[in-house]
Amino acid sequence: MEDILNLRYALDTFYFLVSGALVMWMAAGFAMLEAGLVRAKNTTEILTKNIGLFAIACVMYMLCGYNIMYPADGNGIFPALDFSFMFGGDNDPAEVLAQNPEEWYDGSYYSGMSDFFFQVVFVATAMSIVSGAVAERMKLWSFFLFSVVLTGFIYPLQGYWKWGGGFLDGLGFNDFAGSGVVHLCGATAALAGVLLLGARKGKYGKNGEITPIPGANLPLATLGTFILWLGWFGFNGGSELVLSNVEEANAVAAVFVNTNMAAAGGVIAALITARLLFGKADLTMALNGALAGLVAITAEPLAPTPILATIVGVVGGIIVVFSIVALDKVKIDDPVGAISVHGTVGMWGLIAVVISNEDATLTAQLIGLVTIFGFVFVSSLIVWSILKTTMGIRVSDEEEYEGVDIAECGMEAYPEFTSSKV
Repeated sequence: MEDILNLRYALDTFYFLVSGALVMWMAAGFAMLEAGLVRAKNTTEILTKNIGLFAIACVMYMLCGYNIMYPADGNGIFPALDFSFMFGGDNDPAEVLAQNPEEWYDGSYYSGMSDFFFQVVFVATAMSIVSGAVAERMKLWSFFLFSVVLTGFIYPLQGYWKWGGGFLDGLGFNDFAGSGVVHLCGATAALAGVLLLGARKGKYGKNGEITPIPGANLPLATLGTFILWLGWFGFNGGSELVLSNVEEANAVAAVFVNTNMAAAGGVIAALITARLLFGKADLTMALNGALAGLVAITAEPLAPTPILATIVGVVGGIIVVFSIVALDKVKIDDPVGAISVHGTVGMWGLIAVVISNEDATLTAQLIGLVTIFGFVFVSSLIVWSILKTTMGIRVSDEEEYEGVDIAECGMEAYPEFTSSKV
């Protein structure tokens, strides 16, 4: 029996680590997607944001975020603060194996370090959502300072309310892998920033005209979408937490299939919707349709049948097109469509849970949705406002015209000419 438990422990720890690595690979997907959807003169800066925010997220989650989100104790709203994780430690093998084998294996016994690794890449995903929405006009170091607060405090606290055993979990709020905790959180923080930041110069005319600002590299954006699609199998599949018995292995397989089908449904629906609205097959809408299907199914990728998962993705693909158009009409400038993909569709994903999960209630889902949105929006708005007042959050008009690559990073991503002295 001890050998079997050791094997299960090792297998589930390994599965957690591989899933975390897949989610970490999503950082590359966000970087490529955003680099493809911004103008060439802003590419270096958006890439700098993406690698910088990932590093900040890892450090802040180690220092305080992980213990805020998964405390030893708490009252349901505020966790009992404990910052011991940064000093290391893991499960004691003797204590693990000394427990009753019949009761021992409930999915909570795998390496604690593997759990941290899996969770830390989630918080980086939430912050990656923000970077695309504020692209092309935000100061780099203001963005990095906001990253410190979101990843270290805002994200972990609302994450505790659901995944750390807080009051939303007690109310019966369901969010399997984070349509709300991760995606709605990131999109809401982005919305607060965009409202204070304003639109890019030339995006909207005085009489309500909307000027399209195309991205510089659609092949790169498409590559980024495929990378994200692949990484999402770790995102949703790893959230099952356990692999090492027949029931859980079947569950993981179902999660993979449903995740894939929702993305496929989102692409097809977005393409058809764009064709009906614009008369053309809009690639950017197809890319966002894939991501919308993935976000929509993330709240409950296990319970649906494959056909129902596809339908959830289809609805997400339709919603994202209309949401992008609607935000443009009210002059909320989001260069990559992140607020629509992760926010609007994230809300749909939370509501869609009740369709397939008989234990979920619409009341609990709406309470969770409103709570996450309200808390993250207000707290983010406060932080953005402080940054705007103290150091500013927007580059100058001249720097925006020249491109933030030169203004913030001093280099171009696509230099056409170089000079040298012989």
